[in-house]
Amino acid sequence: MTPISTDPAGLTVRGFVPPLALADFRLIAFDMDSTLISIECVDEIADAAGRKAEVASITEAAMRGDIADYKESLRRRVELLAGVPVAALESVYRDRLRLNPGAETLVRACQVAGLKTLLVSGGFTFFTDRVRDRLGLDFTRSNVLEVADGVLTGRMVDQPWGDICDGAEKRRMLLETCARLAIAPRQAIAVGDGANDLPMMGEAGLSVAYHAKPKVREQAMVAIDEGGLDRLLEVLRP
Repeated sequence: MTPISTDPAGLTVRGFVPPLALADFRLIAFDMDSTLISIECVDEIADAAGRKAEVASITEAAMRGDIADYKESLRRRVELLAGVPVAALESVYRDRLRLNPGAETLVRACQVAGLKTLLVSGGFTFFTDRVRDRLGLDFTRSNVLEVADGVLTGRMVDQPWGDICDGAEKRRMLLETCARLAIAPRQAIAVGDGANDLPMMGEAGLSVAYHAKPKVREQAMVAIDEGGLDRLLEVLRP
């Protein structure tokens, strides 16, 4: 899409003339890693195994869309976490995980406007559950790391809905949540940064790229390249 409005401070809008009304939407879906929070959790866990550079290179390629099979890329990364103690995950959450600037402001504004909130992530329940509780989010979907004797096994646990939350599952969860709320997908906002977010962003009425990879930024209706998540409120009036 060709930009029709580009803010010199790093806010690009395509395909509509702002502002829209926040209350016209009923759901906002967030990716977690590098979108709602400032880190890639899998990379930080790998640091405890001395494999951060190796894992981070796979993560970067997957988020750029250079790796077509997201599930396989995640399995490869999780295999490299085998033997990491669960205590290391707690340390990542406590010492490294931070909400991105403006995240709490945006979430609260959406909640006040009556939107439901969804956190859908290719990451792990250890972190998504804590972020959900911290922000009071309504729904989550993410992956479960297998643990045995207090350490990661290098595998994930299958769940009732499937094995891994990849781009297709993010899309399905967005649509499932819309159906559960009896709303149309056009009444949903999807916010992400990586290639695995594009399927759900393509279904939503408003797609938002936050400090995103080029492929994602080029396809989103709103691209925030500077500043915090709350810059979305510059194009969505209360």
